[in-house]
Amino acid sequence: MTQMQSALKGVITPEMRAVAKYENKDPDWICGEVAIGRLVIPKNINHNFEARGIGAGLKTKINANIGTSEEHCNLAEEIKKLKISEKYGVDSVMDLSTGGNLDFARESIIKQSSVMIGTVPIYAVATKLTQDGRDLMDMTADMLFEEIEKQAITGVDFMTVHAGITKQSISFFENDERILGVVSRGGSMIKHWVNHHQQENPLYEEYDRLMDICEKYDVTLSLGDGFRPGAQSDATDRGQIAELLVLGELVDRARKRGIQVMVEGPGHVPLNEVEANVQLEKKICNDAPFYVLGPLTTDIAPGYDHIVGAIGGALAAASGVDFLCYVTPAEHLCLPTEDDVRQGVIASKIAAHAADIVKGVQGALERDNIVSKARRDFDWETIYKYSLDPDLARERKENSESKGQDHCTMCGSLCAVKRDKEDVKNA
Repeated sequence: MTQMQSALKGVITPEMRAVAKYENKDPDWICGEVAIGRLVIPKNINHNFEARGIGAGLKTKINANIGTSEEHCNLAEEIKKLKISEKYGVDSVMDLSTGGNLDFARESIIKQSSVMIGTVPIYAVATKLTQDGRDLMDMTADMLFEEIEKQAITGVDFMTVHAGITKQSISFFENDERILGVVSRGGSMIKHWVNHHQQENPLYEEYDRLMDICEKYDVTLSLGDGFRPGAQSDATDRGQIAELLVLGELVDRARKRGIQVMVEGPGHVPLNEVEANVQLEKKICNDAPFYVLGPLTTDIAPGYDHIVGAIGGALAAASGVDFLCYVTPAEHLCLPTEDDVRQGVIASKIAAHAADIVKGVQGALERDNIVSKARRDFDWETIYKYSLDPDLARERKENSESKGQDHCTMCGSLCAVKRDKEDVKNA
């Protein structure tokens, strides 16, 4: 039985209790939100870890992408990236491996993970075909669903499936000019397959078959945005909206089966369209949890896209996004290094926390107040403890000329806080 099916029967599962404890919420409330689909708890029955919830009323969650590529395949490095991601507080990791032994890589990552794991199964199908010297157009529906079930058996908690790319949504996409076209790997694969074979997308046409697998292992569906914009001028166009309309239909179908489902959102969106995109998804998809990459609010900052993503992510989450996929400094350039992963996670954590203050998430503003009071007291240890990156904060202070002093090197003897405290004392 899935978490949603349990919730629909009023059964509070151990996972719901774990989420309630972490969020400081009533378990009955968690159960009720899972039952109506506003909240999901991605946890495969074959994966043992501390469950987390994603949805309205909860802390904004963070995902980190890791995985091998055909040009740089080192599983040990990806495991290190997993551990760095966990250290700095991610709630989820997606294995997007496309190089080497994919089954072994995925199983190794799941085995060593203390957080939920997501995948994009069509990546594995395409990679295995390539490794066998074959073309993606040789893919059959059976191949795709067999890969999905194989990954479900090994414990994948949520899967990105581009089921909203249909003949109809493709027609809308192709009749509206874009600067950058399709930027989603999975989306480009499905679009090409549909056009080549002149057949409907099997993920849409055989959606019941997909839900059968999800029901068996309690895999949460993450409905992918295959027509997401990859340029500012491509945002919120006909192709993107046509796909979103299909995703709204698929959300309803999943909920009727008691299958947990969330919806993925756009990557490149101007600041003035971010809130509208969130409202569109929430309206069309009946408040399904919203998972976005970034969003990236300008296209001219290669090397700094973690900052761009944090800007967009903070606004998106404050507007109602529930789940942020990190962006690293390597975005659009190369496979991220271990330090890129750290910077990407921290940038997204900053965005999520800033949004949680706006959302009124319990404990968010209180944490800021602790740091603010510690600054007035020059209590550096408390500042480090409650910082998002305690190691960096400590390193910068202790390697400065003001090490051991009750001020920083920026202000020195002109410290405003010291002067104000003296005024208060002498008043």
